[in-house]
Amino acid sequence: MTGGTVTLRRATAGDVGWLVELYNDDDIEPFLGGRHPFNAERVSEEVERSQNEPQRLGRMIVEVDGERAGALGFDEVNEANRIARLGGLAVHPDFRGGHVADEAAKLLQRYLIFELGFHRLELACYGFNERAIRHAERAGFVREGVKRRAYQRHGEWQDAVLFALIREDLE
Repeated sequence: MTGGTVTLRRATAGDVGWLVELYNDDDIEPFLGGRHPFNAERVSEEVERSQNEPQRLGRMIVEVDGERAGALGFDEVNEANRIARLGGLAVHPDFRGGHVADEAAKLLQRYLIFELGFHRLELACYGFNERAIRHAERAGFVREGVKRRAYQRHGEWQDAVLFALIREDLE
């Protein structure tokens, strides 16, 4: 998938080491969900699943001019109602500030809704993650609410800000 300056592709085994390094970066790790894979074994398992079950799971690499710039992904959470949960957005520090994440998110939205046939895309981010909240709004997601003190992260209860996008939002 290609848009403006960003290309999205499925992660491969050759990306695992780079993904582990990205996810464990001191500026990224505190903002990722606690269930996110941070070691090579778990990242490798997810990349392999993404290759084997492309309709149900996607671990995507964001590229700018052929260079890896970030990652994001999706999981099917409700097959009957065609709902996918988005997450794992991480942009390498060298590529921040250019709205790479916004462009990548919009590419993924169109792919999931118009090519894979999902009806609804959902995401949640920690209430303290103002950068992610602004990104979700710029990318066209609709804020649906807050799950108060929903997740324990780094020893403290955190709110989750909930966003969604439906097919009609893109038409």
